Amino acid sequence: MTTPTTGPDLTRQPEAPKAVLRPGDRIFSGTALGAGIIILVTLAAVAVFLIVQSIPAFSPDTSGNHILRGQSFLAWVWPFVFGTVYASAIALIVAAPLAIGIALFISHYAPRRIAGVLGYIIDLLAAVPSVVFGLWGALTFAPMLVPFYKWLNTNLGWIPIFGGTASGTGKTILTASLVLAVMILPIMTAICREVFLQTPKLHEEAALALGATRWEMVRMAVLPFARSGIVSGAMLGLGRALGETMAVTLVLSPLGIVTFNLLNPENPTTIPAIIALRFPEAHDEGVNTLIAAGLILFIVTFAVNFIARWIVSRRAEFSGAN
Repeated sequence: MTTPTTGPDLTRQPEAPKAVLRPGDRIFSGTALGAGIIILVTLAAVAVFLIVQSIPAFSPDTSGNHILRGQSFLAWVWPFVFGTVYASAIALIVAAPLAIGIALFISHYAPRRIAGVLGYIIDLLAAVPSVVFGLWGALTFAPMLVPFYKWLNTNLGWIPIFGGTASGTGKTILTASLVLAVMILPIMTAICREVFLQTPKLHEEAALALGATRWEMVRMAVLPFARSGIVSGAMLGLGRALGETMAVTLVLSPLGIVTFNLLNPENPTTIPAIIALRFPEAHDEGVNTLIAAGLILFIVTFAVNFIARWIVSRRAEFSGAN
């Protein structure tokens, strides 16, 4: 008895042909992988350096430390952490609405020629060195704000943040925050502008076709699509404000106090500013103390970036093509 021959198995899926990697693909893939590894190694090396060099600052005996002067490191660094976060938060609150408004005007309201000129100006402002902003804030901007501060103190002094005695020089935490807001405004505006321009035209045209006004189209189609990009730009600006050194150094005096008042002559300062001011005279354990302050700033900045990535990842499933 003969066994019947079986035909070809039609249920088997044909195997997909393997892609052949060209030399250029291998070079690009290896370069990208190497660049990513270098970034991780550099970040790890910086973290290890800060941790190792910061250990002497946490010694229980700080009597010989000319910066701590007998107090614990956490008690010494806390006012500067507060000043860093406080000044950066005020700068972000001031700059974020302005950046979004300017970016919307450039991308959806301004004529093409005016939009191009404004875009170039914003990009040029992002390239101005921070020391220039600091000199402008200390020598020009602060004296201009003195009458305004006195008016706030006279008319709104019943609000705690505007109470006390207004500074006669204008060099306050509010002035430093406004200078930081001007510094982070260009980069936030540039990012928001590019994100707004990526909004699918079909969404915009559909909103307009349904009878929406220009602002309603922006509110319903542009802003929801660009939400994650706005958060990314805001966090990037906040990261720059947290690490800014020269602008704050030239405006504020190095006082380690905690106060929410915005107009007083005595103001909290930031970690980068205190490191820049105290490092030339630091020696022995004082250097380790300033490095430990840098470690705290590193942790704060890393936490801000981590929160930003978490917020952006929550919007990762949203796509303009959906």
